[in-house]
Amino acid sequence: MSDHFTKFTEVLKLESAAIDRAASNLNPAEVDRAIEILKSSRGKVIVTGVGKSGVIAEKIAQTLTSTGTAAIFVHPSDAIHGGLGVIAQNDVVIALSNSGETDEILTILPHIKQRATALIAIVGNINSTVARNADAVLDASVDKEACPLNLAPTASTTVALAIGDAIAMALMDAKGLTSEDFAANHPAGQLGKRLTLTVSSLMHVSPNVTPSANWLDVVKAISSHALGAVNVVDERSHLLGIITDGDLRRTIERTQPESLSTLSAEKMMTHSPITASPEMLAYDALRLMEDRPSQISVLPVTNEGICVGLLRLHDIVRSGL
Repeated sequence: MSDHFTKFTEVLKLESAAIDRAASNLNPAEVDRAIEILKSSRGKVIVTGVGKSGVIAEKIAQTLTSTGTAAIFVHPSDAIHGGLGVIAQNDVVIALSNSGETDEILTILPHIKQRATALIAIVGNINSTVARNADAVLDASVDKEACPLNLAPTASTTVALAIGDAIAMALMDAKGLTSEDFAANHPAGQLGKRLTLTVSSLMHVSPNVTPSANWLDVVKAISSHALGAVNVVDERSHLLGIITDGDLRRTIERTQPESLSTLSAEKMMTHSPITASPEMLAYDALRLMEDRPSQISVLPVTNEGICVGLLRLHDIVRSGL
């Protein structure tokens, strides 16, 4: 094992231990107070910090916003040059400072107090000035940084970020945020598509044949629609079965040539196939296709028994899901 790998994994273990220690050190009453302040707030959340803490503060603001709590990052230096205008009485300020004595944050403390705005401190020193002026204090102290010189903010910023994530998740739970609420804030990308994209957006108009259609009619229907399958329906468009390219080939292979003239769609189809509904999430349809001993590549789409479409695995994959 190389020295590089040893040092590399030591950092991961040290930061993991720092988070574990933070979970033990946090005061339950302070955590409860912080979450209640945020939950009951009728305004937005202002997250602030300087340097590496500022970078972590930006990430916490983004996480809060994406999980249902409107939040913005404001740099303390910007705040004292006009940025304080975004802080209102019903807002909550979350201030990050490892020392708890960051000059720029100390400068804006009186102005936060003047607005009667609640302050939550994420600090490495619970006896610091920032902590003493806060309505709730979350202990983010660490024994040592992961830096070999114990100088570069590493373990301390990791703990602060983890505490920010914990705030967002606890607040999300306290507010009863649903997957639908979450999806409303994530309409793009793979995550958003998994939560919003439905079968109706991807399915094709149902390629239908009747049960009495002969094998040549089935071949023509599959070829003309170019979807790799056709649905077999009755006179009221109720789904009876499905015939895929594979079903067609296998049936013809095992049928004697003299019997081909009597080969009908009803004899070739897979009876009572697995189906999707138009309102089903495309991701759930994908799981229907793949989470089974023998994967399938097409699904008939039905609405109250009426066959309305055909969904292909290819279409789901192409959507970027």
